[in-house]
Amino acid sequence: MCLAIPALIISVEGNRANVDFGQGVLRDVNVSLVDAKVGDYVLVHAGYAIQVVEEREAKETLKIWNEILETDKQ
Repeated sequence: MCLAIPALIISVEGNRANVDFGQGVLRDVNVSLVDAKVGDYVLVHAGYAIQVVEEREAKETLKIWNEILETDKQ
């Protein structure tokens, strides 16, 4: 099973993008597999953006992840 997490593209330079996973978590990922631009949400797996996703879907997934992480802290 693989796990991909949505992230917002902040900047793109060549095949690399700086993405925001939320709550201040920024990472550099490879975007060579997708046609994505600044402002797009992408699913990231193992350092690669593997799919562009709709903003609504990405935000809902991030909301669920945050709920899971908050529950885990309790």
